[in-house]
Amino acid sequence: MNPANLLTIESLPAKWMDKDEVMLHACFQLLVDCIEKEEIHKYTDWSHTELHRNVKEEMDVLYKWWKERSKMEHIEVDEKQQEADNEKLIRLIKIRKYLWT
Repeated sequence: MNPANLLTIESLPAKWMDKDEVMLHACFQLLVDCIEKEEIHKYTDWSHTELHRNVKEEMDVLYKWWKERSKMEHIEVDEKQQEADNEKLIRLIKIRKYLWT
């Protein structure tokens, strides 16, 4: 991931997007990159403690959810979807300190 100050957000189209949507996509792109490109699951002993096991499970749940959610390119983001997106984004923020290799 060189240079570290650039983030390619693969789930966004090449057009104007509101910043709340960019924030959602950017945060989950970091998770995707951490799993797919940095291969975080190879470099951490996720069975070390119960906390590590729980974090890995949460990471996997969020990753799987995002891979499905990001396929919905042209959905109308209603209040229910906004709430679901926010809930998942908050969960991602809670495990962010484990996203390193």
